[in-house]
Amino acid sequence: MNASKQTLIGLKADFFRHPLDLQATNTLKQLPGIDIAIRSLLGSVAEQFFYLNNIASSILVSEKQLPHLHKLLLEACRILDLEPPQLYVQQNPTPNAYTFAMRGKQPFVVLHTSLIEMLTPEEIQAVIAHELGHLKCEHGVYLTMANVIVLAANLLPTWGTILAQSLQDQMLQWVRCAEFSCDRAALLAIQDPKVVMSVLMKLAGGSPTLAPQLNLDAFIDQAKAYDALGTDGLGEMLQSAQTAQLTHPVPVIRAREIDRWASSAEYQAILEKQDMTNGEKVGWRNW
Repeated sequence: MNASKQTLIGLKADFFRHPLDLQATNTLKQLPGIDIAIRSLLGSVAEQFFYLNNIASSILVSEKQLPHLHKLLLEACRILDLEPPQLYVQQNPTPNAYTFAMRGKQPFVVLHTSLIEMLTPEEIQAVIAHELGHLKCEHGVYLTMANVIVLAANLLPTWGTILAQSLQDQMLQWVRCAEFSCDRAALLAIQDPKVVMSVLMKLAGGSPTLAPQLNLDAFIDQAKAYDALGTDGLGEMLQSAQTAQLTHPVPVIRAREIDRWASSAEYQAILEKQDMTNGEKVGWRNW
């Protein structure tokens, strides 16, 4: 592990939140009472359901159980100035990780075994930190709202289909923007952009056998080639159509965003001001 990592005391979500995420989140906050309604109606039931499911069919990580993963969690939480959630490992052949926190009680992160098997320890920590980013940015309520709207789009009568589809498109766009913020959280915890981009590369085409053979520089070149395809009208249209119904941006776009932000003044300012309890002393700007 990198012993020179900076602990970011007083780190706030808006210090690193992606501008698209910030804009979309502020728009959602204009809907009066929606967050309170979702927390009240779904929060306690959903939390209890997931808690029982995790306890019954997953492994709870602790000092006694998979302590190496527990150590990765605690270090990432210390760097990001966040209280540790519960961490579970779940047997699943689909490489994935997810988090849940509705009412601030029993927040948790789940890692699938297939994802762990193809990542290095630092890459696993980057994934954990990405999920911590959802908690830091308090994405849980709006992710639930996105699911509700997507469900409603399928239940509304014909006259409401167009409106529902429009809301669904907006929510999916917000979800994709939120992922950019969480990738930044991963970078702040790892403080090495190549580790974060390596995770994205392995998510795009990795496996326990192939992962050690993948070339990160070639993947970064691939991201640049993807960007070049969007310089004309047809390419941009095809790229938009490709991502419109996705809950995550495609991996090459996420890698490009991390590559850019890692060399930005905002990122360097956060690392240089380890104690951010006084925001006026930090060289970051509100997006």
